[in-house]
Amino acid sequence: MLDNLDQFRCLKRGNAGAINIDPLQRGGILTPEAREAVLEWADGYSVCDYCTGSLEEIQNPPIKEFVRQVLPEFLEVDQVRITHGAREGIFAAMHSLCEPGETVVADGNAHYTTLLAAELAGLKVELVPAGEGPGYRIEPQGYQEAIERARGRGERVSMAVLTYPDGNYGNLVDPTAVSEISHDAGVPLTVNGAYSVGRMPVSAKGLGADVIVGSGHKSMASSGPIGVIGASEELAERIFRRSKLVPKKELEILGCTLRGAGILTMMASFPAVVERTKRWDEEVEKARWFAGEMEKLGMHLQGDRPHGHDLMFFKSEILYEISKTAKKGRYFLYRELKKRNIFGIKPGLTRQFKLSCYLLSRQEMETVLSAFEEVVSNHPKA
Repeated sequence: MLDNLDQFRCLKRGNAGAINIDPLQRGGILTPEAREAVLEWADGYSVCDYCTGSLEEIQNPPIKEFVRQVLPEFLEVDQVRITHGAREGIFAAMHSLCEPGETVVADGNAHYTTLLAAELAGLKVELVPAGEGPGYRIEPQGYQEAIERARGRGERVSMAVLTYPDGNYGNLVDPTAVSEISHDAGVPLTVNGAYSVGRMPVSAKGLGADVIVGSGHKSMASSGPIGVIGASEELAERIFRRSKLVPKKELEILGCTLRGAGILTMMASFPAVVERTKRWDEEVEKARWFAGEMEKLGMHLQGDRPHGHDLMFFKSEILYEISKTAKKGRYFLYRELKKRNIFGIKPGLTRQFKLSCYLLSRQEMETVLSAFEEVVSNHPKA
C-alpha cells in the first residue's frame, strides 16, 4: 500500500486561470497578500513560536490586536475569537449557553451544521418553516410561533438561530424583527453569517445579534477551514470561559484554534475584505443583472425578488431535458462548462444548481452567460 506514494508529491487542482462560480468559494478566494502569507506561514503550528499560552495573546504576528481590537470593531461586537469554522462557532455557543434537553429555534433554511451542532450539544430543534417556492421565505413571525409551539410542549427554549443569508437561496430575513421577537421571549439570538461576514456590511449590534459567527474560507478570503465567533460581553463570559484545570485555556475552543496559515491569511486579506464590503451594493446589482440574463435562457431564479445576495439558486427544466439525451447524461453540464474553463457547478446537477458571480468582472460574467447560451443552443432537447 505504501509503495505508490508519487501521487501525493504534487497535488494540483488543474484549473489555473479558470472562472470559479461556486458560492462556497467566491468569497474565500485568497488575495495576493494572503497567498504570500501562505508561503511564509505554511509550516504546521507556525505561530506557536511566539505563544505564551493563548493564541489571541500573540503580539508578533499581531494576532492579539486583530482578535481583541480589529475584529470586534469590524463586527461591532464586544468580544471575538477565531474558530475552525462557522459550525464550530455555532456549537460553542449552543454548548455553553444551553443545557441538554433544551430547545433551539432555527430557520427552516438553516445549514445542516446548525442541526448537527444542536444534536451534539444534546438539544432539541424547532424549525421555522420556509414558505413554498419559488420564494422559500422565512417570516420573522414564524420565530414567535415556533417558540410558542416548543413552550406549549413544556420545553425550555434557550436560543434562536437565524441564517443570514441562508446557503440555499441567498434569502435575507429581517434580523432586527427576529431579534425583537427573540428578546421579547427572553431568548438570545445567534446569527449564522457564513455568507455575509466578509462579503457585505455586517454589524452584530445592528442586526440585534447576541452571538454572530462567520466563515473565513467562505467569505473572508482566508485559507480554511477558519471562522470567527463574536459575542456580547454578557454571553462572552460564558462562551469564552476558562478551564479550571488549565487556566490559560478557554474550554469551548479547546485552548487554541488556528495555529498557522489560516489565521495569517485572514489577517493578510483583511484590508481588502474591509474595502470590498463597502462595495456590496455593486455586487447585488451584478447578481440581479446576471440572474435576469440567465432567466432569458430558461433558468429560473429561486428565492428573494428582488434578490439581495450574490448566492443564486436556479431551477432549469431546459437543462434537465437536454441531460436526458446528452452524452454523459446529467454530467454533461459540468463537462461542458469545464471545457470552457468554468468550474463551480457540482457534477451531475442540471435541474437545479447554485452559483455566484461575487467579485467577477463584467467580462467574466458574460463569458459564463455565453457558455450557458452555447450549451442550450447546441444540444437538442429530449
